[in-house]
Amino acid sequence: MVERNAFRLPGLPIVGLAIVLVAAAVWWFAGADLSAGYLATWVSVLIVVVAFLVLGLTVVSQNQSRVLQLFGRYAGTLPEPGLWWVNPFTVPRRRISLRVRSLESPVLKVNDYDGNPIEIATVVIWQVERPASAVFAVEAYDQYVHAQAETAIRKLATSYPYDAHDGLPSLRGAVDVNDELTAEIQARVDRAGVTVLESRISHIAYAQEIAHAMLQRQQAGAIVAARTRIVDGAVGMVEMALERLSERSIVELDEERKASMVSNLLVVLCGDRSTQPVVNTGTIYQ
Repeated sequence: MVERNAFRLPGLPIVGLAIVLVAAAVWWFAGADLSAGYLATWVSVLIVVVAFLVLGLTVVSQNQSRVLQLFGRYAGTLPEPGLWWVNPFTVPRRRISLRVRSLESPVLKVNDYDGNPIEIATVVIWQVERPASAVFAVEAYDQYVHAQAETAIRKLATSYPYDAHDGLPSLRGAVDVNDELTAEIQARVDRAGVTVLESRISHIAYAQEIAHAMLQRQQAGAIVAARTRIVDGAVGMVEMALERLSERSIVELDEERKASMVSNLLVVLCGDRSTQPVVNTGTIYQ
């Protein structure tokens, strides 16, 4: 629907005109012959004119707008705050808030990309940008935004895993996921004249029935990752030690002694407990 501004005039001059007409009528009636037959006609005309002026007055509050209808058709929007005069026959004049709103979805239970049940919730910051579309395109635009946001978060949850695999994005800690959620909600609520300013995942966790098992898997994965880094570092240190010994000709080691040295250094560097030193008082071969 094409948004357009309604015909309007400043309301304060209209109020002043109505007051002047009423004051002039009172002054005129005070000196008129009350028995004259034309007096009732003038009274009726005055009442109609003043009523026409007063009924056209409408107030638009700050950060609000009014959508006007004339005989059931869209007659325009009042986008600016203040007192305005419009066509008295434009009814209803529906008030639409343009303030920024926040929507916090309930905690939803869905399956992620890997099929694991998770609990997820989101916060959506939105506002009405096109009041006419919000009134005529959908039945209740606030309920429509709520329903579409819930649908979008369900779709997003099934598109990504809870945990990252091989550097791929996941539902936890990924900025791209929040951007995709915002774009998905915006595409769904655009017909209602709504703009999504921001959306982000506010709560995410494994469902209770698998939370303990998934916690153990996360701990195991963290241990494996830590051990992998320790081993990589230990191998590098052993390699550096052998190269330094060879470059400086400090000691000549055969392959058997190198293997023994590598084994001992890896045990010391990769062990999760402190090692006990053993002093060799003989030769390296005894």
